[in-house]
Amino acid sequence: MDATFTAEEEYRRGRELLVADELPAEALEHFRAAHQLDRANPRYRSFYGLALAMVERRFNQALELCRSAAKEEFFNPELYHNLARVHLAFGFKAEAIRYLRRGLMIDPANSPMARDLAALGQRRRPVLGFLPRRHPLNRLLGRLRRGLGETPLPEHAPQSA
Repeated sequence: MDATFTAEEEYRRGRELLVADELPAEALEHFRAAHQLDRANPRYRSFYGLALAMVERRFNQALELCRSAAKEEFFNPELYHNLARVHLAFGFKAEAIRYLRRGLMIDPANSPMARDLAALGQRRRPVLGFLPRRHPLNRLLGRLRRGLGETPLPEHAPQSA
């Protein structure tokens, strides 16, 4: 990265690449430069963490950067969105949903977060409503219900008249 760019310029260049979904490795370098120029800025820290997760798959460091940014600037829904995206990148769906909901509480009109939350789907009601969701019977019946609902019939199955 060219040393003549300010931290904000590096951040903007990284955002452009990230939003365009092009060259995430190059976006990482811009976010890294912005973070190095201004380590106190939570936005730079959060996006650097997100890019680390996406490009270098460094979960612990990415999570620490995003969490500290969200803790410092707790009123910024974008930082919760980044935290959710880091969790999703590593398969932690429940945590991602939690952070998306937290961000939407701050900004209910945030369409990227609402879109991501909708894409994750909604949980069905427990099969046996009088038992807790985590009860072994509810879990077993839920798996059976999901299996029955998602399994297509084989093409060579006999058809009834």
